[in-house]
Amino acid sequence: MASATIKIFLVHGDPKRLRTAELSNWTGKAVAGPRSEFEEVLAREESLGAGIYFLTGTDPESGRPAIYIGEAEAVRDRVKAHLGKDFWNHIAYFISKDENLTKAHIRYLEGRLIDQARQANRSVVTNGQGSGARLPESDREDMEIFLEKINQLLPVLGIELLMLTPINPQGNVERAILYCEIKGLKALGHMSPNGFLVLKGSQAVLTERAAAHKYPWPTNMRQRLKEEGAFLEKEGYLIFAQDVEFSSPSAAAAVIHGGNANGLTAWKSKDGKTLKEIEAIGS
Repeated sequence: MASATIKIFLVHGDPKRLRTAELSNWTGKAVAGPRSEFEEVLAREESLGAGIYFLTGTDPESGRPAIYIGEAEAVRDRVKAHLGKDFWNHIAYFISKDENLTKAHIRYLEGRLIDQARQANRSVVTNGQGSGARLPESDREDMEIFLEKINQLLPVLGIELLMLTPINPQGNVERAILYCEIKGLKALGHMSPNGFLVLKGSQAVLTERAAAHKYPWPTNMRQRLKEEGAFLEKEGYLIFAQDVEFSSPSAAAAVIHGGNANGLTAWKSKDGKTLKEIEAIGS
C-alpha cells in the first residue's frame, strides 16, 4: 500500500466513541462508533449517501469475532434494518464525499470485501451470498483504489477482521525464521504485524499437558483450530494444515506445546539464539 496521512476527528474526544476518518488526497470518508451511539452515528449527514458499512461484534454460538458487510444507496435507511441482529456492537461506514459512488460501485465493493473477509478467516462472516457487480474496466480500477483506501482505514477504526495473513514478511525481524521444538517435533514461524505467524507444515504435540486445565486457553484454541481444519492429526502428532497467525509468540508456542509456554525463549533461530536474545541485540 502507498504511504498516507490519516486525519481522525474524535467528536467527543474519546477514541472509542463517534469518530470520522479521512485519508489525504482521497474522496472517501469513514464514520464509526459503538452501537450505544447508533442514533448519533446515523444522524450525521454522511449517512444519507451511498456507501459500504461494517457491523462487528461476537458470534453468540462460537464466541468468535463476527462481521456483516453491506451496501446501501442510503446507509441510514439500510442499517436501521439491522437492529434486529444482536451480535454487533460497533458500526463503521464509508461514503464518497463527491457522491460518485453508484449502485454498481457499492455492490462491487461489497462483493470484494465479503470475499476478503472470508479469505482472511479471522471472523464469522454473517452475510449470505455476496452480491458483487460487473463494472467497466476503468470503473473497476477506480473501485480497487477505493478498496485499498478502505483497507488502510479499517484497522485504524478497530476493524482488523479483513486483514489477510502477510504473504511476504517485511523487515529483518519478520523475515527471520524461528523454530520451536518439543519432543522431537518442530514448528517454524516468524514475527508478523499482528503477532506471530506459524507456517504450514509445522508440528505440535498431540496431547495437552496435565496442568493445561489450569490455563484452558491453549486447549480451547487447539480445539478451534481442529474444528476449522487448520490442525490435523498425523501419526501421533498434530500438523498445521495452513499458516496460522497468533496474537503473540507465547500464544503460538502454547498451542504447539499443549500448555502455557514463554514464546520469547521457546522460539529460537537456526543457530540457537532465543527470540528474547534476538530482540535484545536489535534494541
